[in-house]
Amino acid sequence: MINYAVLLFAIAALGGVFLAAHVMRDKFAPWAASLVHAGFGALGLFLLVAVFVREGASQVLLVGFLILLVAALGGFFLASFHLGNRLPPKAVVVIHAGAAVAGFLTILSQVV
Repeated sequence: MINYAVLLFAIAALGGVFLAAHVMRDKFAPWAASLVHAGFGALGLFLLVAVFVREGASQVLLVGFLILLVAALGGFFLASFHLGNRLPPKAVVVIHAGAAVAGFLTILSQVV
């Protein structure tokens, strides 16, 4: 099940690159793309919770999950700018992406 979570996070990451590219060019990304990005990330987090409940988790997996959870909270913060019809600060986009990548690589280290 961890493999499926990694796949979902990888797809979410592709969507994140698309979204970040828009913001870096001072443009709004399509809401649909934001929702798909968030949906894949949320589903990946849900699968990790299922892993924790069914199998337990290593400390490394739990740390990766927590990092991704922080990235998700950052994503909600970014979405609040979009809802307010304002572009988010580019630095926040970079921090969100960095946290997501760190969490993803941490989870990935448990799969490979």
